[in-house]
Amino acid sequence: MADKTKEAGGVHFPFPFTPYAIQKDFMAALYQVLEAGKIGIFESPTGTGKSLSLICGALSWLRDFEQKKREEEERLLEAGADPLNDGKDQAPCPPPSCQESPGSPRAAGEPDWVTQFVQKKEERDLVDRLKEEQVRRKKREERLQQIRHNVPLKFAAKRMRQEDEETERLLRLSREMLAAGTGPEQLAWGEEELVLAEYESDKEKGSTSGVDADEDDLEEEHVTKREIYYCSRTHSQLAQFVHEVQKSPFGKDTRLVSLGSRQNLCVNEDVRKLGSVQLINDRCVELQRSKHEKKNIVEEEKPGRRRRLEPRATCPFYSHKQLQLLRDEVLVEVKDIEQLVALGKEARACPYYGSRFAIPAAQLVVLPYQMLLHAAARQAAGIRLQGQVVVIDEAHNLIDTITGIHSVEVSGSQLCQAHSQLLQYTERYGKRLKAKNLMYIKQILYLLEKFVTVLGGNIKQNPNTQSLSQAGTELKTISDFLFQSQIDNINLFKRYCEKSMVSRKLLGFTERYGAVLAPSREQPKLSGFQHFLQSLQPGATAAPAAPAEEGEDRAPRPASPLMHIEGFLAALTTANQDGRVILSRQGSLSQSSLKFLLLNPAVHFAQVVKECRAVVLAGGTMQPVSDLREQLLACAGVQAERVVEFSCGHVIPADNILPLVICSGPSNQQLEFTYQKRELPQMMDETGRILCNLCNVVPGGVVCFFPSYEYQRQVHAHWDKSGLLARLAVRKKIFQEPKRVNQVEQVLLEYSRCVKHCGQAGGTVTGALMLSVVGGKMSEGINFSDNLGRCVVMVGMPFPSVRSAELQEKMAYLDQTLPRAPGQVPPGKALVENLCMKAVNQSIGRAIRHQKDFASIVLLDQRYARPPILAKLPAWIRDRVQVKATFGPAFAALRKFHREKSGSS
Repeated sequence: MADKTKEAGGVHFPFPFTPYAIQKDFMAALYQVLEAGKIGIFESPTGTGKSLSLICGALSWLRDFEQKKREEEERLLEAGADPLNDGKDQAPCPPPSCQESPGSPRAAGEPDWVTQFVQKKEERDLVDRLKEEQVRRKKREERLQQIRHNVPLKFAAKRMRQEDEETERLLRLSREMLAAGTGPEQLAWGEEELVLAEYESDKEKGSTSGVDADEDDLEEEHVTKREIYYCSRTHSQLAQFVHEVQKSPFGKDTRLVSLGSRQNLCVNEDVRKLGSVQLINDRCVELQRSKHEKKNIVEEEKPGRRRRLEPRATCPFYSHKQLQLLRDEVLVEVKDIEQLVALGKEARACPYYGSRFAIPAAQLVVLPYQMLLHAAARQAAGIRLQGQVVVIDEAHNLIDTITGIHSVEVSGSQLCQAHSQLLQYTERYGKRLKAKNLMYIKQILYLLEKFVTVLGGNIKQNPNTQSLSQAGTELKTISDFLFQSQIDNINLFKRYCEKSMVSRKLLGFTERYGAVLAPSREQPKLSGFQHFLQSLQPGATAAPAAPAEEGEDRAPRPASPLMHIEGFLAALTTANQDGRVILSRQGSLSQSSLKFLLLNPAVHFAQVVKECRAVVLAGGTMQPVSDLREQLLACAGVQAERVVEFSCGHVIPADNILPLVICSGPSNQQLEFTYQKRELPQMMDETGRILCNLCNVVPGGVVCFFPSYEYQRQVHAHWDKSGLLARLAVRKKIFQEPKRVNQVEQVLLEYSRCVKHCGQAGGTVTGALMLSVVGGKMSEGINFSDNLGRCVVMVGMPFPSVRSAELQEKMAYLDQTLPRAPGQVPPGKALVENLCMKAVNQSIGRAIRHQKDFASIVLLDQRYARPPILAKLPAWIRDRVQVKATFGPAFAALRKFHREKSGSS
């Protein structure tokens, strides 16, 4: 039964059980951030119920906001008084007159009667608009209530779907019967107009444009209502959040919409089997365009003769009537992505579009990072952030996420492939193209040729066999790159590729001739193009369409390379100071690449914080937060007073965790795993001896993190040779984190089975040792709770490689753009430290997953003892950390901790 918790100020937070004190504090702080229109940075360790606190705190605020809004509307409708304006709403609901004080003068020289007339007219317009909104809202609520309780209505909808399926089946049979004949006779001139065109009922005609006709209904409340947009990194994290909403006290009354990509939501098997995300997107758009435009394709067979006009294929799941039904079903009950797809299949309606049409009436919209953080993706999804609330979970990697979304890399092979495709397309259809189209296509060909030239290659030669005279990495400003490539005189802001959809036309052209099929292992990569070029030679026959079907059993077909290059061209329009171009020459042209690197992610985040009423950045381990404040929020124009930080402790008792910094090993070897020292045999031996001692006193599972896969491999090989591996295996069975993603689950399963079995069987082997990598598959999102992770060991400090050209440029950029306070480290150096400690905090957060859990955390490097480094640890760990200069006292503390905890548990 839900427990209603009353906080300061009289706010009630419904909760499924009695909340922890830190959850009450979290919800109260969140409510205040949303009410005041602030930017909140919220840190709540894993196991403290962060998701439920976010749900109950945010939805409690939305409940109160909607109630106040209704009361205000009723007052306005009854009395016609001026609307209240809290000053924080950024939605354009109140007219301009309502944002001024009653006595404020209007334009100079206007008579009073004119001012009064204008004010009264605006007030009447506002009242009329409120009445319309009330009618719409009432209609929607009645419709949803009817669907929720009226079972016959559901059966009627199902019966309607069955009738549509039966009609489709009969049409298919009719087509098969016609196809079974000898084929249509060649018609005499003028006879074609006597043949019946494909029949389409008035209802079907209406449905093709019905979505546009009812656009006002679909976007009923976008202007005046409030929504909460919740986004996270992966679809599994989003599904977990939706399940938490379903279990919460708000689960039955919240209108929640789950958004996803076409790849996740498409129920058209013919489109899904394309595999590539880009191909699925483009095929879907093409089908919708066919649905609306109903253009016909004319194909030439012989000179002087034409085939019958054939309509383009359309998507059977894009029916306005069914989409309306799906939209309402989505709003009736909280559903995750899988449930939405199942509902779409049952209703024979597209979940991708159905969920988008439900956005205006939703209260909570759940979506992945990319859809919210990319402006074009927001626009395509119909997301309007003006005056809304955005909650970004797992926000510790937000800067890297925005940088990654807007950084683009194209290979020499892709450049050559796109040039070859476009050249052959022009030769084939050049005489049919308008002069302006030809001009722009030649511009694209010129760009591609210059990009290959700047890498040191030749566009006319095979990129796989071209060896480059010089190898290495070169970094350029955008202006320098454009100048060096001799394309600085071309206007890249003209969105010809996007508007003309040349890449989609090119994809259809190459698919027709089998040019984009994944090559077999025996064939060289350009075999498809060589085959296509041969087909254009005099006397050669065109490649049949059949190979395209044969290729379905191979790897998913890649999208046209020009589609990918379009993203690179768009990135080159970024302001010169906010990005760089990296020229990477790697021996052969096909392996070389051009990469756009975004240096200032704030330029893309600025629109979000500017439009939204409030933004919440939440995570289990947000420390250190200085980079979020300085690199993202301050650079996006957010004033320091608008930013609120909240960090809560853990729910575990203080004595359930033992964090240790160990500065030297059993043989008094100083522990400092710098690049110069960590590969020394004595350092690897000392690490092995420490782990041997730990494994003797720690029960269950021990997880040991190394800075990189390469260093883990080196240490493992050294231990195997020295015999330390055999010593470790006496107490713990040893597992290594695999590099391949598809092997992670199997290794984790075997690891957990071993820990469980050893705990029950007894004997000398007391558990398992997992050798993992910081930033690898097991350093984030994996749960090593209870016996699976009784001790987490961090070997060294995982600083990123300062030899990286990208990191060097980022450091230089921050040193130039961010102010440096007296006594503080340069911003570039602070970036390196922050990247390191964020990775450490994520890794050590794999243990301690609930209130009764316990674990020790061992940091093996004396640099962890430095105050600036300790300050970057999460508060609940930092306040309890013990620094041990020698190994003896550290080992004694570990032995005592695990003896007491194992005995009490």
